[in-house]
Amino acid sequence: MTESTATAALNIIPLGGLGEIGMNIMAYECGDDIVIVDCGLMFPEPDMLGIDYVIPDITWLRERSDKVRAICLTHGHEDHIGALPFVLQELNVPVYGSALTLGFVNEKLREYKLDGAVELVTVRPRETVELGCFRVEFLRVAHSIVDGCALAITTPEGVVIHTGDFKIDHTPVDGQLTDLARLSRYGEEGVLALLSDSTNVEREGFTLSEKYVGEALAEIFPKCRGRVIVAAFSSSIHRVQQVADVAIRNGRRILLNGRSMVANVRIARELGYLTIPDEALMDLRELEHLPPEQVCIISTGSQGEPMSSLIRIAMDDHKQIKLAKGDTVILSSRVIPGNERTISELINHLYRRGAEVYHERVSEVHVSGHASQEELKLMLNTVQPRFFIPIHGEYRHLIKHIQLAQRVGIPEERCLLATNGDVVSFYAETAAIVEKVESGRVFVDGKGIGDVGAIVLKDRKHLSEDGMVVVIIGINQTSGAIIHGPDIVSRGFVFEDESRDYLEEARAVVTASLDELNEEMRCDCEEVKQAVRQALRRFFKKTIERRPVILPVIMEM
Repeated sequence: MTESTATAALNIIPLGGLGEIGMNIMAYECGDDIVIVDCGLMFPEPDMLGIDYVIPDITWLRERSDKVRAICLTHGHEDHIGALPFVLQELNVPVYGSALTLGFVNEKLREYKLDGAVELVTVRPRETVELGCFRVEFLRVAHSIVDGCALAITTPEGVVIHTGDFKIDHTPVDGQLTDLARLSRYGEEGVLALLSDSTNVEREGFTLSEKYVGEALAEIFPKCRGRVIVAAFSSSIHRVQQVADVAIRNGRRILLNGRSMVANVRIARELGYLTIPDEALMDLRELEHLPPEQVCIISTGSQGEPMSSLIRIAMDDHKQIKLAKGDTVILSSRVIPGNERTISELINHLYRRGAEVYHERVSEVHVSGHASQEELKLMLNTVQPRFFIPIHGEYRHLIKHIQLAQRVGIPEERCLLATNGDVVSFYAETAAIVEKVESGRVFVDGKGIGDVGAIVLKDRKHLSEDGMVVVIIGINQTSGAIIHGPDIVSRGFVFEDESRDYLEEARAVVTASLDELNEEMRCDCEEVKQAVRQALRRFFKKTIERRPVILPVIMEM
């Protein structure tokens, strides 16, 4: 430890994931060193029309890129690793994580032609890495994905425990328990701060063990007479293992459906995290030759995503997989907030095909991977931190988690409610939020990163709600005389074939507005566009009470 780091304050800066679900990224800064924990994305909200992903704004990190020593990953879910292909194009730093986590990362980097360009360093549980003035130990935690880790970050100011996503599962499928023994040892030696997962803080009691899903599947499969389709997140390797085990016991062969499902299962099998015999797996071409009672399909698309395999199956639009009366579909995943209506429609379509549907509201075919209140209390009591910062949750989750921490004895003044951009500074056993840095969201639309902002989204929303009217006018650039038009074309506004008289009235309104302009004004394209917009806005509001986007196109002749 150098003299400068010995006297430097520790700053913890959340750049995503606090006050929202997803897009988790946290920066730890001390002296001349910065370590980043996680680098996730968020899937677009309903009003983010056309957006593919939302990633964190890393302006603050970009301006200090020479200080960034590494990115440490807690686990392989998209909200913790999904932004890496974009961020690593700007920050050339090594990435540390467990074997499966980095397996998923490498597959993601390959999609963006970055494989081989980034140093990926595999770390096993209880291994420690030195990163500048930081020492980071990876500790096993149970979660809905294999190889989850908490981080014990030793800094010049003290130890910080960053839990990542976790739950305390006493009967995990792979036998890998949350490392309470090591966490307790840190608690006994003294922990400066605990940053703990708040996702399930509103749920009382304990989160059910993943093994409950296997037991529920074991009850359902023997009742099924036709094909069984199980939809799950492709990263839920424990879930895939349990489905495969039950399918094999019931004499069914397994078809993997969905690009990410095929890729993630391949990676997990190669790394030894998933055990499925080769002979149990089948190819899509074999499907039509097997009787329905010998088939189990493990598929993506549990959220009813547009164009996913499962929604195409439900709409009877899949070329190879057709549902029939007597088939069973099991939606073995949670309903992501905002997707309730989409999933409800998916279930309705599945029933229309004659299938029986099981989901978390009617059967225990899914359990959460996040700690509920009693587990969060256990984490607090085990670590015994001096300061507490809730992470991973919307604002109400952070508030509730602080209230929970106070109930187990952490004083109010030692509970810090931070949101994205806050700088939480620790120095000489004191802590405070001292300033706010630039943070926010960057929208990814196709190959464009950050070129879509609030104004563009507002325009897209406007177009989606009220449609568009294009007015085409040809004007003599010298005399201002109208040579052509005005022609009016609409999209998403009115049906033109049935509204010709109405559009003719609109055309007359445009002509009248142009007649009111003098010759000099008609020679100015911007004056003409403004006059056309104002005239049509008044006309549409008065006659039909709609507000389409009006685009005048002026051709100077």
